[in-house]
Parts: sequence; structure tokens; C-alpha cells
Amino acid sequence: MKIAILDLYEGESNEGMRCIQQLVDDFKSEAPFPVSYRVFDVRQHLEIPDLNFDAYISSGGPGSPLTSIGSDWELKYFSLMDGILKHNRELPFQRKFVFLICHSIQVFCRHYGYAKITKRKSTAFGVMPTHKTKEGKREPLFRQLSDPFYVVDSRDYQIVEPNEAKIWSGGGHVLCIEKERPLIPYERAVMAIRFNEAIIGTQFHPEVDSDGMHRYLLRDDKKKIVTEKFGERKYLQMMQMLNDPDKIKLTQNTILPNFLHHAAKTYSGIEV
Repeated sequence: MKIAILDLYEGESNEGMRCIQQLVDDFKSEAPFPVSYRVFDVRQHLEIPDLNFDAYISSGGPGSPLTSIGSDWELKYFSLMDGILKHNRELPFQRKFVFLICHSIQVFCRHYGYAKITKRKSTAFGVMPTHKTKEGKREPLFRQLSDPFYVVDSRDYQIVEPNEAKIWSGGGHVLCIEKERPLIPYERAVMAIRFNEAIIGTQFHPEVDSDGMHRYLLRDDKKKIVTEKFGERKYLQMMQMLNDPDKIKLTQNTILPNFLHHAAKTYSGIEV
């Protein structure tokens, strides 16, 4: 089984790529068949995989998802996505599986018209609850998670006004929305979408582990975001949540591993 990891961080320091590779390494060590993976630096070096991979994990990344339209990296990136969509239509029993994280799901929704992407009034950052929709409660990748479940959120942009008719037409559903904020008169942003049987994405970071998030929250700039928005008490609660096995640790050990196991079943015909 061959896995492509698409790095959209454009050389910026991050925890996401380390965590993705660790999860893939863990999967590789337990799989009863050969597993290999390769990292592609999409935005810095215009590296794009071909269609000879079985699963693709596309990372988060910095910057605006609205200003890269027509860029060299996006042209190559969506040529790949078009190829995967065409392949899956023509060979439904040999599907290529795709997982889109944060920046990746934003540009995917924008490019294909699945939803509107807007800049948030303020940065969302920290450990946050996210709520399942009715369809989200039936989503196999989320099955072990409670409702709400806890995620690492880190974004200046958001997915709103989903084109549900378009999503439904491909057999997909909105799976999660952000926490309710009764005193704020804004639409609750979309936090996860299944686009079809093979392509799914999350606005949050399911890959990030407790250690990585702990390092982030210790940074002065990240601590300032949380304390100014939520207060010192909430900041300390977030730090405590990182050690709770039913929160970030459970999310990290559930969603991407389930994605890889699901892709592996199609690849090998056996449960992993």
C-alpha cells in the first residue's frame, strides 16, 4: 500500500507534518502487508504525486485559502484532485482515498464550490469541542468519538454556507459543526465534510498529538490568543485537557488511523 503525504506548510515550522508521519509510521508497523509513503512539498517545490498511490493525506498550512487561486501549486494540486475524482468514477472498486486537513479542505471547498470560505472575525486556536451532525453520528471514522468530541483548532478562515445539494449529490454529508455560541450572531462554521465514499476532510487538526499542542500552547503568541479571547482559566483548562485520554489523545488515535484502516480494507480486502 502506497501513501502520499502532501505538505502544504510552505516551509513554515509546524507540528502537523511530524504528527501525520508518526501516525503513518504506526500504521505501517502494524499492517500485515508492505506499506510505504512519500512526502511531497507541494507549495515550496511544486512536488505533486501521481495516481500510483492508494491514499493521500493533505496537510494544513499557512496563509489565505482565497489568494492562491491560479497559483502554480494550486494548478498542479487540482490537476491531481481532478485525476483522483476521474479515477474513482471510472474504477469505483479501486478507489483512491483522500483526507484533507484544515487549509486543504478550505481550498478544496472553494475550488469545487462545496461551500463559502470567509475570514474569521478573530483567530480560532486551542482545544475546542466540535459537534456531530446526524450524519456525523453515523460516520465510521468518528464512531469511537463522543458528541461533542475535542479537537485542536487553529485557523483564521472558516467554511460556511455549505452547498448541501452539491455535497449530497456526491453521496456526502456535513459531519461536524463548531461549538454553539449563543451570544455571537454568526453562523456555526463547518468542521468536517464527507464529500463522497473516498474523500473526507476536517477543518480541525486530527493529527496533532498532546505533546505538539502542549508546545504550541506554551508559545507566547499562542498563549496570548487564548488568554485574550477566553481568559487565563480557560487556558489552564486547555492545558489539562491535553492529558485527558478521552479528548485530544482519543481524537488523534481515532480519525486518521480509521481513515488508513478503511483505505487498507479497499487496498487489501482484509481488516487491519
